[in-house]
Amino acid sequence: MTRHCVLFSFAETAREDSIARAVEDFLALKGKIGCIVSMEWGTDSSPEGKSHGFTHCFFLTFRDDADRDAYLVHPDHASFSASLRPLIKDVLVVDYRTASE
Repeated sequence: MTRHCVLFSFAETAREDSIARAVEDFLALKGKIGCIVSMEWGTDSSPEGKSHGFTHCFFLTFRDDADRDAYLVHPDHASFSASLRPLIKDVLVVDYRTASE
């Protein structure tokens, strides 16, 4: 499996309703892009204070790197990304292949 972890730091000018809509739009990608096996999300709740301004985390699972790559260039993903740009201060993405001991 390939995991795709995306963290967002929203601009100070981003309104709460716009952020909520962005979350809804991101979650809707699961129903539009068939190669997404699963998706979950949440907001930072760590007491450590080490989030560096990243407040929202989205965690997507794909069968393999090829499916992740197909997602990255999918028109619905591109459209979502473009709509998000005005709201975002910063984005952090980490992808990895799962491994177990």
